[in-house]
Amino acid sequence: MTDTNAPLPANATIGILGGGQLGRMLSVAASRLGYKTHIFEPGANPPAGQVADRVTTAFYDDEDALRAFAETVDVITYEFENIPTSALDLLESLRPIRPGREALRVSQDRLTEKTYLRDLGLTTAPFANVESFEDLEAAITDIGTPAILKTRRMGYDGKGQARLKTAEDARTAYEAMAGAPAVLEGFVDFSHEVSVIGARGVNGEVSCYDPGENVHKDGILDTTTVPARLTASQRMDAVLLTANILNALDYVGVLGVELFVTPKGLIVNEIAPRVHNSGHWTQNGCAVDQFEQHIRAVAGLPLGDGKRHSDVVMENLIGEDMDHLPDLLADPKASIHLYGKAEVKTGRKMGHVNRVQGASK
Repeated sequence: MTDTNAPLPANATIGILGGGQLGRMLSVAASRLGYKTHIFEPGANPPAGQVADRVTTAFYDDEDALRAFAETVDVITYEFENIPTSALDLLESLRPIRPGREALRVSQDRLTEKTYLRDLGLTTAPFANVESFEDLEAAITDIGTPAILKTRRMGYDGKGQARLKTAEDARTAYEAMAGAPAVLEGFVDFSHEVSVIGARGVNGEVSCYDPGENVHKDGILDTTTVPARLTASQRMDAVLLTANILNALDYVGVLGVELFVTPKGLIVNEIAPRVHNSGHWTQNGCAVDQFEQHIRAVAGLPLGDGKRHSDVVMENLIGEDMDHLPDLLADPKASIHLYGKAEVKTGRKMGHVNRVQGASK
């Protein structure tokens, strides 16, 4: 009988669902470890396709394309979590999917995610399910304002969200959801946001990177600074709760956990079952970055040492930030990572830059 947890041999092929910048950087990491990658992506000419060994351009409801894709790979992973269940059902019958389906089930729906985290004994913002305007009114009575209404599914980088400063904003916020099921979250009095990038191998081995401190602009991550402003106790709590989530999910791969720092402790904002934007600093701050760590995990290899050797500030290059590229290229401290996207658009992530601030203490 085949050992499904045995390490993938050299020249094996890792299938990646999604061809964006995360798939691109995963493909680069895989190639360094001697693996090939095959991208499955509905959009033409994806960024990952420039560095992968093979690309299938097809929609997720194309069963023939999904089967053909699965037949060419040894294991399947993904760069985003909103993959249709029907596609996953088919693929899972043919090849291992790592991370597993439970992580996707939890993370694809904000209500499911927050309920799951709360049931693990972790602290989240107050929340309530909203499927009607009457639900929203009741949630506001229970949770209060200010608050934020978010679609339960989809939505990222500030999309699918509406803020309520007072109860009078309820109707406008509800209409912004366009009939989609939503969740109302109470505002949290936090000083700053941090995130932990954690990894778990097929044998249950866990390794976490140092927490990074995040700053957002217009709902999109702007910078991540490492080390984050945390006490030793807070840092330990952040890592331990990340390990708790990884183990509870029987997770294999890299996971991002976003946390609010409050006077009463850490509050879990959300989880992302994939490599994460706030972990890009690891490319220049660690011997083994988050992308290689993910490939190691899904390939059944031992996890690498995630210890930070340098302090780093990661800055996203979004839209018109690309106008500053000549200056960045002239900056001796700037390590530039571009995503190969041909067209610059407002709000579009075009790349990022890591600035090493010096050796870690």
